[in-house]
Amino acid sequence: MRNVGFQTPLYELDKYLEWTTSGRVQLPDFQRGYKWEDERIRQLLVTILRGHPLGVVMMLKTGNDQIRFKPRPVEGVVLPADTEPGWLLLDGQQRLTSLTQALTGDGVVHTKDSRGKLMERRYYVHIATALRGEDWIDDAVHSLPGDGVLRSNFGKDIELDLSTAEKERANGYFPVRLLFGPETVSWLFNCVDREQANDFYAKVIKRCSTYNIPAIELDETTSKSAVATVFEKVNTGGLPLNVFELLTATFAGDKKYYDTHGTDFRLNDDWQQTLRIFAAHPVLASVENTDFLQAVSLLVSLKRAREDGVGRPSAVSARKEDLLKLTLDEYLEWVRPVRDAFVWSATFLADQHIFDVKFLPYPKQLVPLAAIKVVLGADADLYGVRAKLTQWFWCGILGELYGSSIETRFARDVESVPDWARGSESAAPRTVADCTFAASRLLSLRTRNAAAYKGIYSLVLSQGAKDWMYDKALDKVQYAELAVDIHHIFPYKWCLGHDIDPAKRESIVNKTPISAETNRSIGGAAPSVYLPKIEKKAGIVPAQVDALLATHLVDAADLRADDFDSFFKSRLEKLIAVIEAATGKPVQNDMQDNDAEEELQKFDPEDAAVKPDLDDLEV
Repeated sequence: MRNVGFQTPLYELDKYLEWTTSGRVQLPDFQRGYKWEDERIRQLLVTILRGHPLGVVMMLKTGNDQIRFKPRPVEGVVLPADTEPGWLLLDGQQRLTSLTQALTGDGVVHTKDSRGKLMERRYYVHIATALRGEDWIDDAVHSLPGDGVLRSNFGKDIELDLSTAEKERANGYFPVRLLFGPETVSWLFNCVDREQANDFYAKVIKRCSTYNIPAIELDETTSKSAVATVFEKVNTGGLPLNVFELLTATFAGDKKYYDTHGTDFRLNDDWQQTLRIFAAHPVLASVENTDFLQAVSLLVSLKRAREDGVGRPSAVSARKEDLLKLTLDEYLEWVRPVRDAFVWSATFLADQHIFDVKFLPYPKQLVPLAAIKVVLGADADLYGVRAKLTQWFWCGILGELYGSSIETRFARDVESVPDWARGSESAAPRTVADCTFAASRLLSLRTRNAAAYKGIYSLVLSQGAKDWMYDKALDKVQYAELAVDIHHIFPYKWCLGHDIDPAKRESIVNKTPISAETNRSIGGAAPSVYLPKIEKKAGIVPAQVDALLATHLVDAADLRADDFDSFFKSRLEKLIAVIEAATGKPVQNDMQDNDAEEELQKFDPEDAAVKPDLDDLEV
């Protein structure tokens, strides 16, 4: 990152007011809206009247060819459309907006009360109270409605009327809008008590006239990544700066686009269009705007690396600093292919029996998946290519490889998966090579907090699992209609009464996807009891139920005999076979060594995440 050039001058408050009202200081478009409430503004004015420091403001000098943020005036200031700022305010927006509205013009501040209700306020200093000394300043500063009239009794009675200059003087309230204005002297000159007015001018107004606020000025050599870093450090009191918001401001300031189209490019509007398209695919609900930008960045940097050739190619990357380097032209080149690729990803996930966000193992894995789809184009749907993509996908999930350091893995996968999927002799992608799964892990997969837990749930669905009461495959439509979720096979209550190891009881091995209605029929009974109930309710014979159980990799004979140990061993072996088929890699058989025992000992019976479903407690 380029070094940040800066200086730290002091400026008087009236100079800042001059700059905000003239447009010399404006806001970059990524800054969020004004949001300070009434009492916070009043306390800010108290701080100034006492001469106490209110903190530093940070400004970025304009004229940087690498950064052209779209500017906008401080809220409440109206400027000609072509007013170019000399500085962009990075930190201090809320303070300078409050002061600009309260201390200039009509002094009406558009704010909120403590409950968030919108309101207009004006601020006054009670002269006699302020002259009692600094300790009385807090009591002297008053907030009144925007029209200067304080009412009570639901607006019927007027308690204080400061709606005109004459009434302000008559009641002894000085309007802070005149604190730095040219009308201050004339307002005071017309006061009845001239001695008090002179005293107020000398002790209060004159001291405020020299009130200084320190600034940090970043020069025009500052990079976008430096702006992002600096803003994150200083904006601890607000919401974190999002890369998307920085690019929104950058793209809106793109002169070439404006000259061509006669309007600014609004990145957020474009993202809203993307969200409208994604809305038809619930599994994409977790895709964030930065995820989308990362997919674009991967493709931009991949294209750049290939164009660089064999010398010193650019790195394929989706890190924040690389997202900030995206140009509007690059974004526009890839936005539609990436948008289409995410939609394609939803169908890919449906083929893996992942239908909603709740059971999406790694939402961030959709970033490289979409980018890989763009690189592969139509080849992504070829039988052999699709099989390789599926293997890569499951290696990432069951190897639990997309939980950390994901930007590096994004880049490696986008570089290597397409050629490998097309059948080249290149080495397997790192995600495939790094994938390992030990049989003992099945003992510790107990909640949907784990990606592998969600993955195995979906793999069971993909084996052709059908509900035990309805002759319906648990596909995308039936999944929603039947309210399918994961439930115990040997019920929680039964396990408690038969001293079943709680780790095994809560393991993914003892759980399977079934409908809410079927789970209620199971209740807390033994399998030998609930299976006949299911047969009777569904109107089917035992052999038919046994066939349905087999679609869940469950041996019906073990259930009918209430033989938990035999059931557990048999289903564990079948799940291992499914995992090996999905990843194309052998599962490490460590069930005979200490690892399995260690996994069992990790179980925490107090863990709220493994409490039973209410249905499991029914008899």
